[in-house]
Amino acid sequence: MSSFHYRGRSRRGDLITGRLEADDADGVALRLFNLGITPIDITAQEMHPTSVNEFLAKLGAGRPKTADLVLFSRQMYSITKAGLPLLRGLRGLAQSTQNVFLRNALHDVLQSLESGRDFATSLARHPEIFPPLFVSMVRIGESTGTLDNSFERLCDYLSSDQDVQDRVKSAVRYPLIVCVMIALSMTVITVFVIPNFAPLFKMLGEVPWPTRVIMGTSSFVRHHGLLLLAGVVIAVIAVRRYIATEAGRYNWDRLKLGIPVIGEILHLSVLSRVTRSLSISIEAGLPMIQALTLLSRSAGNDFLGEQLLKVRDAVERGEALSHAAAAVGLFPPLVLQMVLVGEETGELTRLLAEVAGFYQREVDYRLRNLTALIEPFLIIGVGAMVLILALGVFLPMWNLIGKISHF
Repeated sequence: MSSFHYRGRSRRGDLITGRLEADDADGVALRLFNLGITPIDITAQEMHPTSVNEFLAKLGAGRPKTADLVLFSRQMYSITKAGLPLLRGLRGLAQSTQNVFLRNALHDVLQSLESGRDFATSLARHPEIFPPLFVSMVRIGESTGTLDNSFERLCDYLSSDQDVQDRVKSAVRYPLIVCVMIALSMTVITVFVIPNFAPLFKMLGEVPWPTRVIMGTSSFVRHHGLLLLAGVVIAVIAVRRYIATEAGRYNWDRLKLGIPVIGEILHLSVLSRVTRSLSISIEAGLPMIQALTLLSRSAGNDFLGEQLLKVRDAVERGEALSHAAAAVGLFPPLVLQMVLVGEETGELTRLLAEVAGFYQREVDYRLRNLTALIEPFLIIGVGAMVLILALGVFLPMWNLIGKISHF
């Protein structure tokens, strides 16, 4: 099928432009007549990329991120709140969106709407951009006539989620840079510096064990460096492929939660996202079982997603949410008490929002203190590296000075 750009007039005489895919121009004209549009001009579109961004998009770069969905939700809230026709608003967004993937998806959504599908189903055709929770919220708003409220909730939820992600990345960036610099320093010293001292060390006679370790490491890296690099690359590829499998992703997500300091922050951030999403879903009218199913897919962690499925199965058997979560061990006792009170008082959505706020405050506190928690480990690592290098380089010299002082 080819892509065609068209211009036409509606029954009221309004000018309408857009893009459709068909085998030929006659197929486009037939589809337009079926939609009540009289075509004026139909032009075949070139298939090669027309910009650098589109070329990068062909390579898989530039996929929409959470920030793009936040902007899209905010714009859709403004469009639906103002009462602008959905097709006209989406067409304007498609023309002004900078992200190539999102722009192409919006063009496809427009075609889907023009062919008679509803908005949520049209969005669901692009699961790589619009997650299940996003589509479900739109479906609820579309069926109840409160699409503007759905996009407002989505905007708040996605903005909060993006803020947590940015905080985690910002907090992890400093220790990651320090670790990379330590590795680079060790590589430079081992490959380029130590070999220049090796002949001198051998002339000094007995070589201390720290020096022998450094010299042996240097010799191994210089003679087998390519094999070592190839082994590392193969190991990384093997690990990535394993993580891409269902079992590998599950084990990796479970392992991440056990990492000291970082794992606890990731656990709290996921629970904050889950409780906030559950609160928004129930408030929007989504059934509990369906909400838990969607959250298990969009939790961002397969291990916790399976825990949510266990909670869903227990709720489906008739158990209360608090009892099901307690049996699985998903929440701490304090949070379980809040969920229990919410069920008894009928204010579950409000108390789930309070729980989400509690988790987010915990994440904020841990992130503010993350550098202070990690600094001791970084200092120990740098100190150990400096100690080994100092002993390896200076011990032979001290031995030489000691021998000279005896004469």
